[in-house]
Amino acid sequence: MKLNLSSAARSGGVAASIVVAAALTLSACSGGGGSDSGDASSDNSFSGQAVSGEGSTAQQKAVEKFQDVLASNGGIVLNYTGSGSGDGVKKFLSSDVDFAGSDSALKTDEAATAKTRCAGNDAWHIPLVAGPVAIAYNLSGVDDLILNPSVLAKIFDSKITTWNDPAIAALNPGKTLPSDKIVPVHRSDSSGTTDNFQRFLGDTAKADWPYAHDKTFKGQGGSAASKSTGVGDTVKKTPGSITYVEWGFAEQNKLSLSQLDFGSGATKLTSETAGKALENVTFKTPGSKDLVVDTDKLFATNTAGAYPLLLTTYEIVCSKGYTGNKGAILKSAFTTILNSGQEGLADEGYVALPDSYKTTLQGTVDALG
Repeated sequence: MKLNLSSAARSGGVAASIVVAAALTLSACSGGGGSDSGDASSDNSFSGQAVSGEGSTAQQKAVEKFQDVLASNGGIVLNYTGSGSGDGVKKFLSSDVDFAGSDSALKTDEAATAKTRCAGNDAWHIPLVAGPVAIAYNLSGVDDLILNPSVLAKIFDSKITTWNDPAIAALNPGKTLPSDKIVPVHRSDSSGTTDNFQRFLGDTAKADWPYAHDKTFKGQGGSAASKSTGVGDTVKKTPGSITYVEWGFAEQNKLSLSQLDFGSGATKLTSETAGKALENVTFKTPGSKDLVVDTDKLFATNTAGAYPLLLTTYEIVCSKGYTGNKGAILKSAFTTILNSGQEGLADEGYVALPDSYKTTLQGTVDALG
């Protein structure tokens, strides 16, 4: 069973607070493999109790699925508002929600504020959702378009402005490319997806992308739209346009997806190619419970058949310091998500987490106070 957002929330990018009632009885969304810690997923001791989060729209479709799974495995209520990573972090730091969903790790000053919010304890990053970032375009008559990081950087910085530019033609021999103007579409709001996309360009096309990564888009020109739904809708209705957007939103809008050449030939975005890249994930501080992905190494992956333009969404939580039993409820909820919540994620545009990756995450979840 899937939850349905209102059409306004789906198409207008309006932040939607998604609530699953504890009394809801669901017969679907059961099963899923996982570690032995999965026993906690059937723990009914927190039935009817709630946790709240806010932030990344990139993980919103995954969260909808997790809400169903939690309702049918122990009855924890997950309230989540998809308002964008920047807003989610602000709400977490001000103690308005129990966790933030963010496509980027906390900055140094934010981490210091989080420590105060967490009663003197560190905030931890748990990269609970992984999904590819698609390069979606609207170009009639052109299928299987091939691009590479250098060309992408020039497109989103308005240095390549027509679809028949020689640099694009060289990557697409035999294709008839129109002279239409390119309309690059970027996020207008503070966005972790933007931060990751710009980091990717900076890592893989240094000579062509002179900007530091940031949640605010730094390239020149183009058109702007709010949130993932906004850029998806804009490309769908704008001939000649192109954007970066989470795979699930591109699929929802039935957009054409570019193949990307990361250095080992053109790679189509599939659950298999994204999963192959995820197997290469390492963390910035090995052995730490604070699991910040080393995206520089991930984006530099050029293994044949791997699609490393991945977005790992963090659930940012207090390692300790919650009042009452909130930490224990989060621990139970995240354990369920790591296990029963992985089945069927590919259908929503995400990557089911490999077992070794889940084991690392479970170690952090188990250590929550």
